[in-house]
Amino acid sequence: MKPSEREAEYIARVEFDKKKKIEEEKHKKLKADEKKKLKELHHMRCPKCGMELIEIDYKEIKVDKCSECEGIWLDAGELEAVAKLEKGGLDKLFSVFKK
Repeated sequence: MKPSEREAEYIARVEFDKKKKIEEEKHKKLKADEKKKLKELHHMRCPKCGMELIEIDYKEIKVDKCSECEGIWLDAGELEAVAKLEKGGLDKLFSVFKK
């Protein structure tokens, strides 16, 4: 028997919360200088291929695009801001990234 959509959403939320707590515990154990070193290594780097990210500011949304694999990355809260754009605004946002 397949779970309902609400059950699946609940299960996904519980799973995310569990994994987030595990990660938070790991972060607490890291020393401040180790955190700083990790941030310097990864800041504005593509999570997929590791190359530099190019930041584009579009309607107060800062979209990061990889200079190599052309992946598009959003920071916390930016996906919600993109979702609020009207269809025309969304089309214009995506046209910025076309080759």
